[in-house]
Amino acid sequence: MLGLGSALVNCNNLSNLCLNLFELKIGSKGFSDLISSLANCSNLSNLSLEIGNCQIGNEGILNSASAIAGFANLTILFLEISNNQINAQGALSLGTALSNCINLQILKINLYENQVGAQGALDLCSALAKCTNLSNLDISFQKNGIGAEGASRLGFALANCLNLQNLELYLGDNIGPQGAQGLGQSLASCANLSNLTLCIDKGNQIGAQGVSGLFYGLANCFNLSNLSLFLRGNQISSQDNSDLFSALGKIANLSYLNFRVCMNYIGDKGVSDLGSALANCTHLSKLILDLSENQIGPQGVCDLGSGLVNCTNLSNLKLYLSNNQIGNEGILGLGFSLQKHANIKRLELILMNIQINDEGALSFVSLLSNFPFLLILFINLYCNQISIEISSKIVSKCLKSKKLIEKYIIV
Repeated sequence: MLGLGSALVNCNNLSNLCLNLFELKIGSKGFSDLISSLANCSNLSNLSLEIGNCQIGNEGILNSASAIAGFANLTILFLEISNNQINAQGALSLGTALSNCINLQILKINLYENQVGAQGALDLCSALAKCTNLSNLDISFQKNGIGAEGASRLGFALANCLNLQNLELYLGDNIGPQGAQGLGQSLASCANLSNLTLCIDKGNQIGAQGVSGLFYGLANCFNLSNLSLFLRGNQISSQDNSDLFSALGKIANLSYLNFRVCMNYIGDKGVSDLGSALANCTHLSKLILDLSENQIGPQGVCDLGSGLVNCTNLSNLKLYLSNNQIGNEGILGLGFSLQKHANIKRLELILMNIQINDEGALSFVSLLSNFPFLLILFINLYCNQISIEISSKIVSKCLKSKKLIEKYIIV
């Protein structure tokens, strides 16, 4: 690594650099030699280092800290340092070093599968508050033993990044209901946050209490306009909470929502509550909703459709409803509601294995033809009780539409 670093130092005008050394086992010395050399590239402003699974360890981070602090002109930094045996001490050292990079505006750190723990995550994020120009932060703490305490305190640490507008946060390790609730409350302190991505996927068991608490916290992020939330496989059941999603409707300025909550137990009651919440999100223009495998029946889907009718600004809609017990009644109820959306231009519907037959499928597709401004249609009806004859009719009907500029039909 010393040879590579020394060679790069001679590139006097180098401003953008991307190095992929993934799994090259450069070790702590190789990493520190490389960073020390790069610190001498005085014009470097954009740096991407992919050094996952390289056996860097704490020693590599500690020995490189002073060199990292010397990246005076760096405005964009991507560090992929997953699976490198970095613990809380290493995370603190990294954060302290980065706090000296005062011109940083965009920072992405992937710490997947290390051992930073709750304290290490907190120390790292607290140190970043000194990067006063930081507006975009993407950080992954998955498989780091963050737990409920770490998740709850992260938001308060990040709230000190006063110019933070865009945040992507990936968490793992069973943060549980208390962790999700605490995270929502703490993120409410991030006053300027406008774009938020939260990935708290399976393995966290946040349950209904965690979801409800998370939304109640996010409802206080008054500038939030774009929200992506991944809560797949988290033991979420509407039977455990009477107002599972109600606080979602209080995020007043939301224009984009990507909500992935498949592989849970939401049921009709939960989906009805979700529809009511979405009815209050009147600024929504793009909605992606994944409710696959959630024990949803006809009534739940009809209630969801009724709620969406109030989202009058919706122009782009993508619904995943596969592996639910929706049937003909549910899909037709959804269709009648959706055709009231005069402004929808792009519609994607993933409806695999929802127990509909020839009559339901053909009637549903006929309803879709009533969209006045629909330009792009993607519909997947695979694995239902639809005959070959009706399948051909559905495909033919969609393909003949002159209004559609793009159409993808799977039956």
